[in-house]
Parts: sequence; C-alpha cells; structure tokens
Amino acid sequence: MSEVTLLDVRDLHVVYGTGEAAVPAVRGIDLRLPAGRKLGLAGESGCGKSTLALALLRLLPRTARISGQILLDGEDVLTMRWGRLRAVRWAGASVVFQGAMHSLNAVQRIGDQIAEPLLVHRRATAAGARARAAELLEQVGLPASRAAAFPHELSGGQRQRVMIAMALACDPRLIIADEPTTALDVMIQAQILRLIGQLVSDQDIGLLMISHDLAVLADTCDRLAVMYAGRVVEEGPAGQVYGAARHPYGRALSAAFPRIGDMRSRRAPRGLPGDPPDPSALPAGCAFRPRCPDAVEACASAEPVLAEAEALTGHRAACVHVVPVPCPSPRA
Repeated sequence: MSEVTLLDVRDLHVVYGTGEAAVPAVRGIDLRLPAGRKLGLAGESGCGKSTLALALLRLLPRTARISGQILLDGEDVLTMRWGRLRAVRWAGASVVFQGAMHSLNAVQRIGDQIAEPLLVHRRATAAGARARAAELLEQVGLPASRAAAFPHELSGGQRQRVMIAMALACDPRLIIADEPTTALDVMIQAQILRLIGQLVSDQDIGLLMISHDLAVLADTCDRLAVMYAGRVVEEGPAGQVYGAARHPYGRALSAAFPRIGDMRSRRAPRGLPGDPPDPSALPAGCAFRPRCPDAVEACASAEPVLAEAEALTGHRAACVHVVPVPCPSPRA
C-alpha cells in the first residue's frame, strides 16, 4: 500500500530583504513527509533550518519573500487566505518552538496556555478546554495539577513537555519540532525523544524534527535531510545518512558526535574546521567547497544537484563525487 503524503515541499525559496541587500536563506528545498513518519532535518546554525520551519506555516516576518509550494494534505499553504491559514495553524499543523524556556507566557498559568488553541479553534467549551488541558498534561507525563502552575515553577524538561502538550491540543496532522531538546540534560532529552516518538506512532501524525545533532535525529527519525547554506545536500534513510553519508558535509556532521557503545571503532569526535558561508556572499560552485577535504577543481564550476546514490532506498547527495545510480529496470 502506498504511503499518503502529508507534507510536500517543492522548490522552496526564502529571501530576506530586497535588491542588493537580499539574503537567500533557503534555496530550492524539496522535501516529502508521509503521514505517520518522522523526518529529521540537520545542519549547523545558520544553514536555514529554522527559517524553513517557520516558512511552513508562514510565520516569517514581512521582510521575507517566499516562493515555491508547501502542500499540506495537498493544499498549498502559500496560497491560503488568512482565514484558512489561521484555521490550519495548531489544528492542521503545529510547532514546538525552539527554546521552551522563552516560548511560554510568563504571566499565564500552564493550563490556560494549553487550553488557548482549543478555544481559538472552538474545539471545546471553557470547561472542556480545561479538562482537555489536564488530559494532555498527563499524556506527556505531567500531573494534571501542574495546570495551575506558572512557567517559572517548572523545570526545563517540564516546560518542554508543556510545549508538546500545546502542540497536540487540536490533534494536528503534522508537528514541527524545532530543536525540542535544546538545553536539556541527557536523561530528560531521552525522555522527551521517547515521548515524541511514541506520540507520533500512537496518533499516526507526521513529525518534522529539526536539530544540529545528527546522532539524536538518527535515533529518532525514519529519514534524514542534511542542510548546508540553505540547501538540502543529502537525504535518505536515517541509518544510511548517519552511518554511511555520501556527502562530505554529512560525513563531517556524523564524525562530530561520539558513537556511544561502539567499542570497535573507539573513534573520538572530530570537529569541522571553518565556518558556514555568509548567505549574502556564497562561494562559486559548491557552497561547502572552502571547507571540504575532498574538493576538486570541478567543485568550483557549478553547484551540484541531488543525485541518487542508492536507488532502492532513495538515498541522495549533492556532490560531484556521487555517481548517480540508474533506477533498476522493471522485470518483464
């Protein structure tokens, strides 16, 4: 049975500013996420991950110009009228924003903040919204009594759970989680990741999870996409991208994290020299070329496109060293 496509991003571009001051933050992104699946998006700070996340629900400032298509259940978010867009936010797709420490209203009680999306979308009465907020708190592993607490009375991990509860309030089809485990210790991080994975499986929703930590994404998601300088430079099954990356940047990200429990390699993490390029002054050809240990003369002539490295699994990489694999011919 074929998978139902929940999110289909086609040739997405995001540019901040105009004229000579224009800065391309996202450059021709194509992504596909089926319902009930988990897609990880990795890359260093400044590569365009959060811009992409905000673009999916048109949450970017007015200075940003967006083009392409963002199909959510077949409906283009970029052409929605304001009333329709407002109905889709929280109900069709929701966001767990980066930094739960600063994403909650400091002067409102937790229960009221969880109930707010339900009231805005008229999913429940005031009493029903309060009851649903208590139910959601228990669903994410917090006692219902915490609904009366203010954000400053909760730990970082508890606030993150509240953000997940808010994201689930209106039963969305898609959750966009932007660095959901930032600033959490490893034990709380593991609990949050298990919780997110279980909720996706139980409710058959789609998850787009964004992080700089390739190891966390590989352990959580079905497929991974690696971004660099506003583009996806590698995409494929999570285990392949993390364990056998075909793009030099994907390999560098993988090497930057220790392999816990891998007693055979005893490999120490290795940092990646240099910094990501300035989006307003990208180098000619491959944007990764100035930092790439495998760069050759051809890398400066044109920016490589994503090519099939593994036809059967859909593993793709944008590198001159990747020889495209032809699709197998169907049997007669």
